[in-house]
Amino acid sequence: MSSKLRIHSWPCSYYLDSSKQWIPGNLSLTPSSIQFTAAKSGKLLLELQLLGISQIKKEFSSFLFGSLTVSEKGGKHWFSSLHPNRNVVFNILEHFWREQLLSGPAAGAGAALGCGKGKELMGILTGSQKRLQDTAQLLHSQGEQFDSIMRGLQKMEGDMDVADRLLTELESPSWWPFNTKLWKTPLNPNPNPKPPNPKPREQTLLRIPVIISQGSHPEAKPGQFALFPSSLEIWDCNSQLLQRFQARDVDEIRVHNPYELSIRQRFIGSADKSVRLLAARMPEAIPVLEVQFSGKMEFLEDALGFLGRRKSPRDDLGTALWQ
Repeated sequence: MSSKLRIHSWPCSYYLDSSKQWIPGNLSLTPSSIQFTAAKSGKLLLELQLLGISQIKKEFSSFLFGSLTVSEKGGKHWFSSLHPNRNVVFNILEHFWREQLLSGPAAGAGAALGCGKGKELMGILTGSQKRLQDTAQLLHSQGEQFDSIMRGLQKMEGDMDVADRLLTELESPSWWPFNTKLWKTPLNPNPNPKPPNPKPREQTLLRIPVIISQGSHPEAKPGQFALFPSSLEIWDCNSQLLQRFQARDVDEIRVHNPYELSIRQRFIGSADKSVRLLAARMPEAIPVLEVQFSGKMEFLEDALGFLGRRKSPRDDLGTALWQ
């Protein structure tokens, strides 16, 4: 898949440092770079490889206008008057930038792999992820040890209750009329029985980070997309469930391009439930969705154009199309 293909484009203004002025044009995102093209001349004024970027940040210009800055080894680049708004552009650019760093050199074919800053950031992120995994494993092991200690304490408590009943019986005088009832009381060595195991959760077929747009709202927010054998789930960045589609209730999945698709569930007499997902790892998710929803997938013309394939029968579009 060519790295020059445009995933998204936004009207904006770019501050050209050489002429000290703002140039109107379009900011474009490709699988491995971002570009700015002047509106009047159509000339490509800027192209930055994602692996060479050290920071993407929301800032304010000298006139208190909301701007987006992209820093790299050669300096800082300013973009303003972004449409539909600055947050949408920032979330999408940051998502593809982080995924490019995390995916390693294999995903950066055609990009500047020799950028030391990009490699350094990728190493930091990979090391942080490894430390988080080690910490999670350690906490899980400590949790199992704590459960074992609690079970031992519960057993000791039950044994002490039994011993207390026996001592009470032995200490009671022979003429006490209620002493035999203590022997007839059923003994429960485990006063806190372990609850039955909960129903195991379905196997996760796929889980990827995505940018989420719901309904007619232009706000694009980061989150996660999870695919299960019987359902689809969309979560926000705070691990809150936003949407859940039962597989049998999904009416349509439209593939707009290899990186973007929309899921729709229709209702009679009420508004449809829909969500639009954009992800750098979407090309690896589409073949899995094709297997689960073979009769509900629709490939739009833009999706075919991205791959240089323009075939009218959709039945011939299989997994090989996205490899």
